[in-house]
Amino acid sequence: MANQIFLAVDMGASSGRHILGLLAEGRLELQEVYRFENGPVEAAGSLYWDLLTQWSHVRQGIRAAAAAAKGQLVSVGVDTWGVDFGLLGRNDELLGNPYHYRDRRTNGAMERAFAEVPREEIFRHTGLQFMQLNTLYQLLAMKWANSSLLEAAQSLLMMPDLFHWLLSGERSNEMTDASTSQFFDPARGDWAFALLERFGLPTRILGPINPPGTRLGKLRPALAAELGLPHTEVVLPGTHDTASAVLAVPARGAAAASGGWCYISLGTWALMGLEVPRPIINDEVARLNFTNEGGVGGTTRLLKNICGLWLVQECRRIWSQAGETLSWDDLTLAAAAAPPLRCFIDPDAPDFLAPADMPAAIREFCRRTGQEAPHDQGAVIRCALESLALKFRHVLAMCEQLSGKRIETIHIVGGGTKNRRLCQMAADATGRAVVAGPVEATAIGNVMMQAIAAGAVSSIPEAREIIARSFAVETFEPQPGEAWDAAYERFTALLR
Repeated sequence: MANQIFLAVDMGASSGRHILGLLAEGRLELQEVYRFENGPVEAAGSLYWDLLTQWSHVRQGIRAAAAAAKGQLVSVGVDTWGVDFGLLGRNDELLGNPYHYRDRRTNGAMERAFAEVPREEIFRHTGLQFMQLNTLYQLLAMKWANSSLLEAAQSLLMMPDLFHWLLSGERSNEMTDASTSQFFDPARGDWAFALLERFGLPTRILGPINPPGTRLGKLRPALAAELGLPHTEVVLPGTHDTASAVLAVPARGAAAASGGWCYISLGTWALMGLEVPRPIINDEVARLNFTNEGGVGGTTRLLKNICGLWLVQECRRIWSQAGETLSWDDLTLAAAAAPPLRCFIDPDAPDFLAPADMPAAIREFCRRTGQEAPHDQGAVIRCALESLALKFRHVLAMCEQLSGKRIETIHIVGGGTKNRRLCQMAADATGRAVVAGPVEATAIGNVMMQAIAAGAVSSIPEAREIIARSFAVETFEPQPGEAWDAAYERFTALLR
């Protein structure tokens, strides 16, 4: 088969990239052609996504991709973070800007929801981890506020669905992102209509759910003419970025078959878990607050959301506002110079969801829990990184408990693999080998699902073989020592 070029629009919570994937002779090559900043916009006390600016960047990036590929793009697909959404009214009229998942309107929403429908019943319907940012609580907050937008809404589209609608004109609800909403039933593979009705939420806004690999058709005619792409199709990847990232985990051979591995998709968030053949919805999964999210190829991502490098990103932002421009290398070197294993935080404590000042929040948590607060920038970053590594150990034990297997290898994929110190900390804290890479896992998984849809790749196992051949990884072996064991005891005493 001739060389084929696909475009992944990979939009994260802090930045977006357009990455071309050239599939040739059993290998995949990537080329980044466009990058843009992304993030929330505060207006009148609320946090929003600036959808029209995002859309402008998507178009500019596709134009750059079309030029680089000389118009030979087979298809394009978009992946984003989960839980957030936009609403369309009559005649597909866009109703406002989507809210950002860190907006404070969902503060206390879970507790109020449990008063209407018990927590156990919500989990039985959805098998999803409880987080106040989930789509369910965002919709409930709109209902309780008598939102005119919710009243007028005719369609709900998750963030990647919005961009696929803007690209193709087709309204589609893709399964992997729908599964982050907490009103998707993973056992049935459809919306949890009965749960929504119990809450008095409108079900008319939900359309049919499509799996990854669905071909929506060509670009809108006017857009295709503008971009010079008359034959390019719009194809659904695993539109939740973690679903695409997990597809790119280079697990293969006997290790893959045995299931003795887990993954961490590491970026702003760290999503750690297992790829399993079907949802697991039982009391143990509920007690551990794991989540069943849709994966590619009919699999389930049994995982736990962990606050990831958001901790470091926010520290850097606060110091930058104070006039100290620090590179990521600067922060890593400062952390390396700080004394090890002095103080820890629980990365998933509410303190760190959206603090005004992340370094101050880290110091205050340490003081409140009877620890010496980190006194300088390096100590703050070291505290954050070591706490993440210890959290990985905590969640690893849960993964082994749920799977009944010892996990020998932790695959870390995504941009966070550039932080080699954190990768080594993860190996040391867990006592397991850490295989780091590929860095552009989400874009790779996006491209490979498009390639599968086009018939250029036959299956997910073949896709993983191609990925393993195409991209280098680095293995971090655990360094022996008892200090991490003692640190883990202190760390677990801090957890809620």
